[in-house]
Amino acid sequence: MNTDISVIEFKKRIDAGETLRLLDVREPYEFEESNLNGLLIPLGDLPSRWEEIQDWKDHEVVVHCKSGARSGTAKLFLQQLGFTQVRNLLGGILDYQREFPSEEA
Repeated sequence: MNTDISVIEFKKRIDAGETLRLLDVREPYEFEESNLNGLLIPLGDLPSRWEEIQDWKDHEVVVHCKSGARSGTAKLFLQQLGFTQVRNLLGGILDYQREFPSEEA
């Protein structure tokens, strides 16, 4: 499985009603400014809080941040813990906002 997903593919799948588990690894102040309705666990907290998403292990998980860098790190961390279907949202919320400026994010 390709472990990256474009914002266009992500939006298409969400609009089609697919259930994707979305993990936001940004900081709380970033989440307050804009978000895609994912679960917020900042990257720095992930090592101590990953058990909160333990039941996501065998499901498709899309990880995102502002630009894709922190979520890439989170993806690798989760894969090491046995998460089998982790995908990084390429370009993060910045690309999402560029592609879909009329959407609330």
